[in-house]
Amino acid sequence: MFLFLAVFLLPVAARAAIFAFDKTSARSYADADWSSIRSLPPARDFPDARVLVMSGRTGGWKGVVSVHSWVVLKPAGANGWTRYDVVGWGNPVRINGWAPDGRWFGDPPTVIVDMKGENAEKLIPKIEAAVKSYRWRNAGDYRIWPGPNSNTFVANVLRAAPELATAMPANAIGRDYRPQFYAGLSDSGTGVEINFWGYAGMKVGWIEGVEVNFLGLVAGFDLRNPALKLPGFGRVGLNVFGIAG
Repeated sequence: MFLFLAVFLLPVAARAAIFAFDKTSARSYADADWSSIRSLPPARDFPDARVLVMSGRTGGWKGVVSVHSWVVLKPAGANGWTRYDVVGWGNPVRINGWAPDGRWFGDPPTVIVDMKGENAEKLIPKIEAAVKSYRWRNAGDYRIWPGPNSNTFVANVLRAAPELATAMPANAIGRDYRPQFYAGLSDSGTGVEINFWGYAGMKVGWIEGVEVNFLGLVAGFDLRNPALKLPGFGRVGLNVFGIAG
């Protein structure tokens, strides 16, 4: 019980305390800043193909435990960036609803993975096919917890394109949602996973590290780039090899 409290509840309590005393965080959609942070150049100034997965802390008290994730891509020679999100109102899948590198509820986005050139070009058809075939794309399909939500959507994209060789943030609630019991390879194909409908589970792999999921909260540690994974905080550690967590 002490271990459970220390690993799962104390980080959430600490994150909640930070949010409670943070007067700069937006409390509502209308109050938030959604503008671009201008980290991406105009598409015409970047001729190569590029694929990014980004995330930003979601708004209100939901932001205590979770981030929102999205996908940005651009084929070689394209005149614009394309951003794919899933949201909880109307038809869930949105295309270019916000700036590709826009803040989410005022939080500057974190780049989870950024692939350029020929490798990105090869993955774009897989990603677009995964977006088009996303199972929960109809109005009413979205569910905040345990999913399917915005992070479930991005997790499906990563499963379709394991060459991106990345794991979603530990505080991306919904990333582990599955509509049935699952035991098999992890999303990246570099490890194994057991998953009880997203409510509980465990992963061990080179890309994922060691992760334990309890009611959507994930704790564990990163193997290839040593760091802790904590509920509410995500990845906590030095970015030794330049891998975002």
